[in-house]
Amino acid sequence: MLFARANLVRVRLLLLTLPCVLLSMPANADSCKTQSQMTAAQRDALSSAARTIVGEVQGGNADALRANTIPAVAADFDGIAGSVATLKPLVQQATITVDNLYALDASTESGDSGQTDFYCGTPVVVLTFTSLPPGSYALVILHATGVPRPQQLALILSETAEHRWMLAGFFSKPMTQAGHDGLWYWASARQFAKKDMNWDAWFYYRTAAYFLDPVEFLSSPNLEKLQHEESVVHPDDLPGVKSLMLDAHGSRFQVTTVDTTVALGTLDLEVHYTPDAVESAQLHDPITARKQVTQVMTALVALHPELQNGFHGIWVYADGGSASLFSLDLPMDQIVHLTEPLAISSSSANQ
Repeated sequence: MLFARANLVRVRLLLLTLPCVLLSMPANADSCKTQSQMTAAQRDALSSAARTIVGEVQGGNADALRANTIPAVAADFDGIAGSVATLKPLVQQATITVDNLYALDASTESGDSGQTDFYCGTPVVVLTFTSLPPGSYALVILHATGVPRPQQLALILSETAEHRWMLAGFFSKPMTQAGHDGLWYWASARQFAKKDMNWDAWFYYRTAAYFLDPVEFLSSPNLEKLQHEESVVHPDDLPGVKSLMLDAHGSRFQVTTVDTTVALGTLDLEVHYTPDAVESAQLHDPITARKQVTQVMTALVALHPELQNGFHGIWVYADGGSASLFSLDLPMDQIVHLTEPLAISSSSANQ
């Protein structure tokens, strides 16, 4: 999603390759303890280490954070330093709470054992890594709240020989979008699905999954249920492998992508289309260009009227190579439906 690309601050470390996780039995499974299975001393040690690390992010102290990072990661620290600079103004005044703790014992790993799965608690949460070096690790999920843009932080910690917990992986994403959290988007998606508003439902399910899955190497029964519900409503005509061809008043538009964006603070659709040579020439005139992109908007809403219920507005971009030739944003209440019948078809992107 566009909002994901814009807001996700994520650093992959420890040579972790993070595949899609299924709840099938893996070739290798190591031990995991949830916070309820830990001793008070274990919980306190992990929580204290995580709070210290997040405190350094809140203070924008990249040097202190680097000193508290394992050497293999500290040697290439630019990504984390950039994340600290981005997050500091967002979380500086936030209240930090520890949401979940997982202690991961990979002491018997060989380092080249392929996929390693940790089965944690009941109902089972699965954490999956590839080529995990032997050692003791922890996953700590924290929330930074009480600020205009609350954030969800996930830390991978590695235990040293001196029993000190140090940073080995760092992930961050917002907790809300357009004023709503993941559970709200999930509930809304279900309501849209009941009404066969599949375009709305699918985008809302995707938004819910983004917020409710703290890290992409974690799977749970709830997340799999959400992903199943999402797959059921996947629109057949959503552009992807194939473009969506819109015929409007004699013009034919090749829509290549439809996604979501919160660039203006509201949940909008972002639509990209590739104009042909004639359409590209028309984009040089602002009046004609505005008419052309408005035709794309109205044709899409005429095809899927439910979009008016799920989104504040639509951004349309006319793409020419790697650049945008023209773009326009309009709220839904200003997008007027075409009055004559539209011939709508889907065709391959290379046609």
